[in-house]
Amino acid sequence: MENRERVIEVLGRWLLKQIQDKRKETLQDALQLFQQSSDFVMHDLSIASKGFHIAYFQTLIDTDRLNKDILPFITESESQTLEEIVRNIPIQAKEIIKSPNDLREKVMQGFIVIFEGGNQSKCAVVEVALDSGREVAPSENEFTVNGPQESFIESIDTNINLIRKRLPLPQLKIKEMKLGKMTQTRVSLLYIEGIVDKENLKTLEQRLSDIEFDQVIDSNSLAQMISDNQMSVFPQMINTQRPERVAAAIAEGKVAFLADGSPEAIFGPTTLVEFFSSLEDYYMSWHISSSVRLLRFFAVAFSVFATPVYVAVLTFHYELIPRDLLSTIIASRSNIPFPPIIEAIFLELTIELLREAGARLPTKVGQTIGIVGGIVIGQASVEAGLTSNILLIIVALAALASFTTPVYQMGNTIRLIRFPILIAAAFTGGVGIAFFALVTIAHLLQLKSLGRPYFEPIFPPRFTDWKDAFVRLPFNWMSTRPVYLRPRDKGRFNFSRASKKHDIDE
Repeated sequence: MENRERVIEVLGRWLLKQIQDKRKETLQDALQLFQQSSDFVMHDLSIASKGFHIAYFQTLIDTDRLNKDILPFITESESQTLEEIVRNIPIQAKEIIKSPNDLREKVMQGFIVIFEGGNQSKCAVVEVALDSGREVAPSENEFTVNGPQESFIESIDTNINLIRKRLPLPQLKIKEMKLGKMTQTRVSLLYIEGIVDKENLKTLEQRLSDIEFDQVIDSNSLAQMISDNQMSVFPQMINTQRPERVAAAIAEGKVAFLADGSPEAIFGPTTLVEFFSSLEDYYMSWHISSSVRLLRFFAVAFSVFATPVYVAVLTFHYELIPRDLLSTIIASRSNIPFPPIIEAIFLELTIELLREAGARLPTKVGQTIGIVGGIVIGQASVEAGLTSNILLIIVALAALASFTTPVYQMGNTIRLIRFPILIAAAFTGGVGIAFFALVTIAHLLQLKSLGRPYFEPIFPPRFTDWKDAFVRLPFNWMSTRPVYLRPRDKGRFNFSRASKKHDIDE
């Protein structure tokens, strides 16, 4: 008991000392901390026969702006007070501060510090940050033939500009917060007032504000931290590099957020079927869009179940093989010493290795590795008797089918869930495939995105949302926003007024 009281007393003294040290910290202490870095420089200035100092991190500021827009106005000034000197500088982002915490924050954002030599109780900070962002360019990960070709970059201000350009509304609200104990990364929440459901907005805002992590690497890492089920292999929020997709999602009633330094936006809540819809579906006629979307769903099912069904049939269910195909399969597997599961895993891993190598290597080299490596290894494995021709064709088609998913994260999920189903098919045949399919469906039924059902509109059944789920019906059929979002303004346009025909006087 005495030891416990002693520990509490020592801890209390330590906390009191920390608080006192924090209170005693001055601007001079913060400047001395900066001077420990070799890229922090400090110069003396003589303004109206009075001594001043200017300090900054030379790796964070734009020296051209400093020499053209600030130094001439400072050195030629006849004022002797810090307030008057700062007032004459033609830069909007400037202020007088007295707090060491504010000084540290401003200097690390690219501000310069101006202070008087004998008076360090206050200082002026002026924004001269170096703009190191790249120009807006077409997206390489979400390329489309039709539609806009702009994509997000690593500057959050530019990304917000791209969205505001598409939604010029005063109701488009932006809430900014800073996350990460070390990085203090700017994160902006975007929504349309009057359309978004307050519960969805509060859920996302609360989850982001509750994050206690030292470093925010990317917006995708934030999406993982705020997911409803972080143990699930299925992504529960959509990431995109296209500003028009974010604008369309916000207009539907979703909430999006951007992180500074990340070229991707995250929005939600979302459903499973949204991961298989592309924004290009809305640039083509609804007949073609619906056909392509159905093709994607078929491609996903084929990619997941094609190889497991092949292994299950050859291992347990020989009676399912057609008589005309039986001789071809026998001839193909006559010289193969391995069971179907071994050759299937060998080919699947080979495809994954080629895909990963092609993604990590430079573009031209990666394309060469993918094409030449696939042809050479496939042909050599067949001639060496390691795999059969039929399985090679099935695995190649399954790999092609997995590329049809518009969202890259869902494509990774499809690549991963094939392997447990493949192993189950090797040990229990069709029963194992059916079991894992049911387990996956049960998992999807209980999964949520920002508290909303992930398997909607299938379950719970929302038939009004089917018009833009597996197919994309004409625009005049989509006069209301999705039901599962619970938008405050449900209507998009007046269907009866839009479809009314007017007589033209000649």
